[in-house]
Amino acid sequence: MGGGRAAPSELNVRGREAECAVLDALLEGARAGRSGVLVVRGEAGIGKTALLEYAIESASDLQVARAVGVESERELAFAALHQLCVPILDRLERLPGPQRDALQVTFGLSEGPVPDRFLVGLALLGLLAEAAQERALLCVVDDAQWLDAASAQALAFVARRLLAESVLLLFAARQPSDELVGLPELVVEGLRESDARELLRSVIPGRLDERIREQVVAEARGNPLALVELTRGLSPAQLAGGFGLPGALSLEGRIQRSFLARVDALPEDSRRLMLAAAAEPTGDPGLVWRAARRLGITAAALGPAESAGLLEVGARVAVSPPAGALGRLLGGVARGAAGCAPGVGGGDRGRGRSRSAGVAPGRGSARP
Repeated sequence: MGGGRAAPSELNVRGREAECAVLDALLEGARAGRSGVLVVRGEAGIGKTALLEYAIESASDLQVARAVGVESERELAFAALHQLCVPILDRLERLPGPQRDALQVTFGLSEGPVPDRFLVGLALLGLLAEAAQERALLCVVDDAQWLDAASAQALAFVARRLLAESVLLLFAARQPSDELVGLPELVVEGLRESDARELLRSVIPGRLDERIREQVVAEARGNPLALVELTRGLSPAQLAGGFGLPGALSLEGRIQRSFLARVDALPEDSRRLMLAAAAEPTGDPGLVWRAARRLGITAAALGPAESAGLLEVGARVAVSPPAGALGRLLGGVARGAAGCAPGVGGGDRGRGRSRSAGVAPGRGSARP
């Protein structure tokens, strides 16, 4: 990330020692052969995705399967479940015939009548258990509030029946859907003021006027994304001289303006690359670069977006603003601005996907 700022995942776990300890205990349980389920709940921008990423980074010895709820796919039955199961579909042949057939039809791998939802749930439970026979399995589902109903039902069915399968199932949601209500929850609250001030010190390398700092802390109400974004766009003189924060816009309005200003400053190809990355819901760098090549975008377009803290391409694609960042509208700011760039075509600010961390297993970060 450019400008001397720490990466979002580093920022959002600051002050989250208690939450990280809960995740650590669940991971240890999975390693010891105990299944676990947890819904990480909190407002947009509060750091839910960063906690999921912390769990993934702490689970290097586990298998990991990931999915993300995408608003535009809510009407596509089993869309999220397909994302989650892709890495472990090679275990399908180990399932009993009826369960195997149910998933094959569900995922369009074979023809047949629409399978019973109960049978699909049993098949999913069996598939995860088979995968975990080799090595403990971590399943991560981000933005669970956008899950299609069929996927949510199947995942909830499994979550209530996991026993000793060495499977840990983590969800992140602003508010859990009806299917997930009643599962164990970890509610993520705003940062303590001391942690909020420390976060500001870590992201602002120069002097920060005390009045500016206190105003930001008060307005952000412990939300890590707000703490970081409220100071973007202020000059060093404003930060040090106490001229005050702009007050004409709401908190969300100022954060939107911050993201839009950074996107607007990018070269055209960088904006187009951002749009391609944001449109790919699984965070797969291979797919993003293949799309970039078809659009005539070279690897040189990545540099400006990375320097602006808006895009990273490594083992996974990371687009800012992060998943769930201060409301779904903010999640579309970068896409909408990129979509309005010359030569890109119309953007839909209410659709698509934007991430601070990808959600599917990376397949390498080869560039075009």
